[in-house]
Amino acid sequence: MKNPTGSIIFLFLTVSFLIPHTNSKTLNHLKRGSSLSVEGDSDVITSPDNSFTCGFYSVGTNAFGFGIWFTQSSKTVVWMANRDKPVNGLGSSLSLRRDGAMVLTDVDGSMAWQTNTSSTDVDRAELLETGNLVLKNSSGNILWQSFDFPTDTLLPFQTFTKSMKLISGLRNGSFASGYFSLYFDNDNVLRLIYDGPEISSLYWPNPDLNVYQNGRTNYNSSRIAVLDDMGVFLSSDRLQFSASDMGFGVKRRLTMDYDGNLRLYSFNNLTGVWLVSWEALTQPCNVHGLCGRNGVCVYAPEPKCSCPPGYEVSDPSDWNQGCKPKFNLSCSNSRRMKFVELPYTDYYGFDLNYNPSISIQGCRKLCLDDCHCEAFSYRLTGQGVCYTKSALFNGYQSPSFPGKIYLKLPMNVEASGESEQTIYNSSKLVCRSTDAEVVVGFTSMYDMAGKRAKWVYLYTFASAIGAIEILILVTGWVFFRRHDLPATLEDGYRVISSQFRRFSYAELKKATKKFKEELGRGGSGAVYKGVLADERLVAVKRLGDAFQGEEEFWAEVSTIGKINHMNLVRMWGFCSEKRHRLLVYEYVVNSSLDKHLFSNNFLGWKERFKVAIGTAKALAYLHHECLEWVIHCDVKPENILLDGDFEPKVADFGLAKLSQRGGPDSEFSRIRGTKGYLAPEWAMNLPITAKVDVYSYGVVILEMVRGIRLSNWVVVDGEEAEAELTRFVRIVKRKNQCGEESWLEEIVDPRLGGQFSRNQAATLVEIGVSCIEEDRNKRPTMASVLQILVECEDDESKDYT
Repeated sequence: MKNPTGSIIFLFLTVSFLIPHTNSKTLNHLKRGSSLSVEGDSDVITSPDNSFTCGFYSVGTNAFGFGIWFTQSSKTVVWMANRDKPVNGLGSSLSLRRDGAMVLTDVDGSMAWQTNTSSTDVDRAELLETGNLVLKNSSGNILWQSFDFPTDTLLPFQTFTKSMKLISGLRNGSFASGYFSLYFDNDNVLRLIYDGPEISSLYWPNPDLNVYQNGRTNYNSSRIAVLDDMGVFLSSDRLQFSASDMGFGVKRRLTMDYDGNLRLYSFNNLTGVWLVSWEALTQPCNVHGLCGRNGVCVYAPEPKCSCPPGYEVSDPSDWNQGCKPKFNLSCSNSRRMKFVELPYTDYYGFDLNYNPSISIQGCRKLCLDDCHCEAFSYRLTGQGVCYTKSALFNGYQSPSFPGKIYLKLPMNVEASGESEQTIYNSSKLVCRSTDAEVVVGFTSMYDMAGKRAKWVYLYTFASAIGAIEILILVTGWVFFRRHDLPATLEDGYRVISSQFRRFSYAELKKATKKFKEELGRGGSGAVYKGVLADERLVAVKRLGDAFQGEEEFWAEVSTIGKINHMNLVRMWGFCSEKRHRLLVYEYVVNSSLDKHLFSNNFLGWKERFKVAIGTAKALAYLHHECLEWVIHCDVKPENILLDGDFEPKVADFGLAKLSQRGGPDSEFSRIRGTKGYLAPEWAMNLPITAKVDVYSYGVVILEMVRGIRLSNWVVVDGEEAEAELTRFVRIVKRKNQCGEESWLEEIVDPRLGGQFSRNQAATLVEIGVSCIEEDRNKRPTMASVLQILVECEDDESKDYT
């Protein structure tokens, strides 16, 4: 007789295998008729390689979305079905119904989301290794896929077409649809747009340039783009870019971030952190709409939203609301107005009129006579250019902007700091943190019914025929690209080589003829002249042992590759093979400043002042505007190169450790710099800030005035030795205090023969002395230094002695 207990166990095991195991953590598909519960923590679908997980994701208090995320980085959601309509944390479920539709239902049975597959023979749902959630029939054909309906992220091999948009989150930590989008415009060009409550504004590519000036084309109406698994992005409008760590085997994602920037991220398996390997805009304040109506985006030094004089923030928790005026502006009192000047500030768009040649008084009158004018922008670019503004949106302040905005305010409105570069009510901009990982928080979304939520775009699902057509188009396009791979890669590398790319050690060894011609040598390594295969002249820096560390090297490369300014030496690429660490820079023909300043072949005054102002622009950009807050730490004449027009280009700016603003690593662990140009903070073991660069810059411009090394030591009265810099500053202060009229002639480089601008020389000396103050808090910022120099830039021929 058979054992009845054994029979029962056998029957139980048999039945258990027949029932769908929706609670299994290793589930890689969902059969028709099965469901996932929001209450089951293990009710998830995973990709075969476990790279991606799909299931319910907490988006707030008792609020859930159904989404897909990276398994190794569970905070990084790449797709969400119901981002604008979360469901309850109790009783909600995702079902693959027997009619073939995948449906997300809330606790009350209401439908939050569904696929358009109810009339098809769907057999199962699968999560592919690419992160694509698909519905398949019994033959394995894909009938629906999440790749056709992206939210804010594009994954490798997920084709982006004319019917799609990447829409940002509403704010940091929110999954609700925001105001920034990536999409193909009607002219076939891939663009970024701000579509807010009040205005819509295109901001990338540069709206001041035409399609071809931006390196795009609008002739190809296929409107299709793709990111491949090497980190190369190709678009039908000829937009091409690549990850700084281009290559196979790296998890990547292209995300439309909540701060309006489009970024390509690469996952670091060792640290578990997403690193930015490319981004559309390196200057966050170029994003439109960040600070709302009347608001101004400023670098201080990190991007912040601010309100100008006469205005106050509307809602400190939501900068989309901008700033509100403290006054009433009407046509009845339009003549009783004053104008408040904001240097280096502009508001993009909303021009009432444009006049390319007018005096500032004429521009002022145009605005004063028009009651609809709220401000006017005036810039001197060889001639006066005037824009009167009917509304104030997309405001930003930048040391590189060559103009000013003049706000129209009633006479009785107090606006402190009208003559200063001060912006009030400053608040941190909703910008990405210093950690490149986008942190997904738990801001409540479930009870958004009582809030004023904006649906920026309404999703429309493609019909079955449309989906099939798109699938055929995508398949054909991928097939074409794959079978034309050599030509595609050749074209891709040609583009990359003109921007930023990885070189092999063999390439650079050949380009430099086995490192034959040395251009210079410093603490970081030697520099050699080279010629690339495309005949470009380059300078190849071979880094020493101090830079053999992988972490330090990659920090440098990832930063320099994204920084671009006319007064910074451009980096073309890098090499990292075994123990070899090399950087490839543009070749600058006139060598470094010290070769011209401290030799018989000295520079004239006009060139010296050009170097002073150009170097200030470069440092102001590094300190206040660029992607990361970069401290150079070794500003000296040897690191200021001169091009064919003697325009300065600052070199070696990426060799110092980056300052993590406000973080635990804001201090440097070792001294970097050159004796004579080092700020006192290094010796006093104080935290290192951007003011160390200000100090070094002060020494450099005083050397340009004097024409000699001020870092040398001199003997005073036959006994006591002191630095030439100390002696120089003491003499300047004594002569200035005594009111000696000829003091400038006595301290300016005698080789100039008196051919210099007295006003510019006095300004440089005044700035230089203030920059080398021992108390760093008394030193100016590079932004304020630049402002002063720009104001006397046109004085070079007015007061030559």
